[in-house]
Amino acid sequence: MKIKIADLEFEPLISEKVIVERTKAIGQQLNADYQNSIPVFVGVLNGSFLFIADLIKEIDRPCEIAFTKLASYYGGTTSKLKIRDDIDLIMDIKDRDVVIIEDIVDTGNTLHYLIDKLKKRNPASIAVCSLLLKPEALLSPIEELKYVGFEIENEFVVGYGLDYQEMGRNLRDIYKKI
Repeated sequence: MKIKIADLEFEPLISEKVIVERTKAIGQQLNADYQNSIPVFVGVLNGSFLFIADLIKEIDRPCEIAFTKLASYYGGTTSKLKIRDDIDLIMDIKDRDVVIIEDIVDTGNTLHYLIDKLKKRNPASIAVCSLLLKPEALLSPIEELKYVGFEIENEFVVGYGLDYQEMGRNLRDIYKKI
């Protein structure tokens, strides 16, 4: 089923059912990897809000949740490669295991910026969990990227937290631009 958001058309890419199954599997892996820790999950707003909400429901151990807000798209369909840092993380993460929760990693520019920023606060470790990864768009490797829901082509996507002109975040499935 095709949908229209603003001036663009989209078609289904990943169904809600598949997202739910993959999120459960990632949650199980995080439970195993952090069984001797109380990790801090840092959601990157706005796009990760649905993913982190569903992922946290799968975590069966003590954990903490915090948020930061960064942007590099500003309503368009391509990254501007300039980071807008809207909300800083206010939690003390010194000597803590930090897991950054992202909706999508494409160029990696935003993620490199955030990792560098958080490393200055001396966490015990930093890992990244992203629902989506566009390997073709990645400008440089990200060694902290440990958990990936789905690798996708270098296409513009919306739904399940991802937007186009601030619309489409509420869609249960992920759609790609036609």
